[in-house]
Amino acid sequence: MHAPRPAIIPADLLLLAYRNGIFPMADSRDDQEVFWVEPRERAIIPIGGFTCSRSLARTIRRDLFTVTCNADFRGVVQGCAAPREDHPDSWISRRIEASYSALHEAGHAHSIECWRDGELVGGVYGVAFDKVFCGESMFSRRRDASKVALGWLMALLERAGCVLFDCQFMTPHLASLGAVEIPQTDYLEKLAEAAGPQCMTLPEAYASLSSEAVEDDTGGVFSPGYVIAQSLTQTS
Repeated sequence: MHAPRPAIIPADLLLLAYRNGIFPMADSRDDQEVFWVEPRERAIIPIGGFTCSRSLARTIRRDLFTVTCNADFRGVVQGCAAPREDHPDSWISRRIEASYSALHEAGHAHSIECWRDGELVGGVYGVAFDKVFCGESMFSRRRDASKVALGWLMALLERAGCVLFDCQFMTPHLASLGAVEIPQTDYLEKLAEAAGPQCMTLPEAYASLSSEAVEDDTGGVFSPGYVIAQSLTQTS
């Protein structure tokens, strides 16, 4: 017998939770229940504050990965939910996966993918509303793939006019990329300040970048990766 299809969390309930600084998690991949989390301390990466090392900028500039937006949202979520050495199980339950896939179809959840030789090797996904983007999780199957995805995401959010990027819990890895920790009360204030008409969407920002031909003095055209790397190194 097939396992019953998980009941999704309604999109309007998810968005209401995010607008109030709350998000769902589960105890395991197969858990049918979710619990709602409101951290006392919140990790954010200030827009324009992504720390891009020289080696990462070089990787982005050289376009070692093909980077896409919303090309395989479910694949990114599944990559983030896959077992890892330090995390044999995942807080991303099948119910959460189905719920965010529905939110993606409604236009409020997006992904950035990194591809190598046609294989999905890294990515990041999250929830978008107003002028806010809440990063949920990222994964990497090749060195620097998740960093490249996050770097692209941060540059595109700045281009889109986003003013708040939430990454939930602080980790040493996020701290090395520019994350800072603030009290939840401060985060709620920033949420209120970011309320209002939604900024340019992530797909719109990606399309804007992809269609933009940037020429140098000799008439050469810079690749999207070059433009992203320049954006990150100018603001970091």
